[in-house]
Amino acid sequence: MGLLDSNSALSPSLVEEFRPLNPEEFRKQAHQMVDFIADYYNSIENHPVLSQVEPGYLRSRLPDAPPHLPESFEVIMRDVEKDIIPGMTHWLSPNFFAFFPATVSSAAFVGEMLCTAFNSVGFNWLACPAATELEMVVMDWLATMLKLPKSFMFSGTGGGVMQATSSEAILCTVIAARDRALATIGVEGIGKLVVYASDQTHSTYKKACKLAGILPCNIRLVPTTKAANFSLSPALLRTVIEGDVAAGLVPTHLCATLGTTSTTAVDPIRPLADVANDYGLWVHVDAAYAGSACICPEFRHHLDGIELVNSLSLSPHKWLLSYLDCCCLWVKQPGQITSSLSTNPEYLKNKASESGSVVEYKDWQIGTGRKFKALRLWFVIRTYGVGHLQSHIRSDIQIATLFEALVSSDPRFEIVTPRLFSLVCFRLKLNPSGTGTVTVEGLNRMLLDRVNSTGRIYMTHTIVGGIYTLRFAVGSTLMEEHHVVAAWKLIKEEADAMHPFTSTKGMESRV
Repeated sequence: MGLLDSNSALSPSLVEEFRPLNPEEFRKQAHQMVDFIADYYNSIENHPVLSQVEPGYLRSRLPDAPPHLPESFEVIMRDVEKDIIPGMTHWLSPNFFAFFPATVSSAAFVGEMLCTAFNSVGFNWLACPAATELEMVVMDWLATMLKLPKSFMFSGTGGGVMQATSSEAILCTVIAARDRALATIGVEGIGKLVVYASDQTHSTYKKACKLAGILPCNIRLVPTTKAANFSLSPALLRTVIEGDVAAGLVPTHLCATLGTTSTTAVDPIRPLADVANDYGLWVHVDAAYAGSACICPEFRHHLDGIELVNSLSLSPHKWLLSYLDCCCLWVKQPGQITSSLSTNPEYLKNKASESGSVVEYKDWQIGTGRKFKALRLWFVIRTYGVGHLQSHIRSDIQIATLFEALVSSDPRFEIVTPRLFSLVCFRLKLNPSGTGTVTVEGLNRMLLDRVNSTGRIYMTHTIVGGIYTLRFAVGSTLMEEHHVVAAWKLIKEEADAMHPFTSTKGMESRV
């Protein structure tokens, strides 16, 4: 960038060379920022986990108009501490037990620094050969860690791509399944396409299907039961599909889940794929959270039958320490994805692309531009090795097992669904001798509000099978066993304060 216009409103002293990327100034500010971040991580427990601000708090603190004159880095950072930090819900706090963790690591952070520094927009091979080829290598590495068949790997007949989120990965597979079906029945038959998932499948599935043009009335969310631990029944799926076929509809796509959001239920991949393949459906497995556990041999059985499906996605940012955003999508037949998503404008044509010998990742995703995000996962895998990543998964599950045992030891509480990974679903039972106007749901809402309002921990809830359930998700990177023990102590203290609703005498459950 050159000199500022001398006719601008800036004072003469500010009419100087404008250099938004001055390497030495960057060096100074980056060091200051790293110090700030390290201090934030060291002191994160000093902040309430759940932000205590009210809606609209920030607008009243900031000017109505942007600054016309430059502001110093130091002034901006003071405002970060004064105005931004209070409005943060601290996802990296070791006392964050809500949703699923967004895991991080030093290796991923420095990998992201390098990704940002290069600022590569690797939409095709020529735009950044290293970005494309490293992504291919890392996707095959992670497939090897998961013991996926060669049919999902570049070293075999398939391949993988890094999407931003599971939502985008699922949308890509629905679009590919839609186009595959329409190639047979004609585009005028789009109103006949039907898709399937369980009622526990992430809500993004319904959104993705609508974006792909599937009629909302043709999105089947097959009911699950507590008796089956909320996993999708192959027999019931077959019954639903048979009814649609008899009605002249066209079964198109099935989304099975390995680790549902509410309870981490696992849909049985092999029997579901057998049913789906009988009717020619595209089968996708959404393993966003729990798929990472399958790098451990003792959890790999949850992927049994994966060779029968068309695609699989999991999100290393949830459990493999890689920061947002990172979702890995593997497909058996990449051509079915690229035929639906490819673009070939004249301004992007080049010899390498025209040769057909390179991967063009712009044709594997919804957008065109993409970051060099493979660097993050490459740094993580190389820095820690598979062994330490397996230990990380096992440690989280061991600590979740401890929390489950603590809950089970108190007769006022009950485990709602069996723990499979590092999420514990539980609730407070109702004392029948207490006030009769309070339901189990009301009691647990009250307990959750009391616990979260302390700012000392943060949990969330779900309703599954009509049961209001508290979710305790273990796995924040900075979390240690003593944080979970302290969280349980706080939960018990708040339950004690709710006497007489929580007396241990004559305990039983009433929904």
